[in-house]
Amino acid sequence: MQGTVSTFDPDTRSGTLLLDDGSELPFGAEAFDRSGLRQLRLGQRLSIESGPGAEVHRVGIPGIR
Repeated sequence: MQGTVSTFDPDTRSGTLLLDDGSELPFGAEAFDRSGLRQLRLGQRLSIESGPGAEVHRVGIPGIR
């Protein structure tokens, strides 16, 4: 699954993604920390790995693990 960064707070390392169907999906600091990324910018395209209950487990750059 992929989405676009809608909001990101570098202090809390959490934000929301806008999915292709128009819905928003929040992600927490843990998902960002697992990405290995240092920062995100609004409008950036991300891949999303979901855990149980559709919770975001990890975000990352599409095509890069």
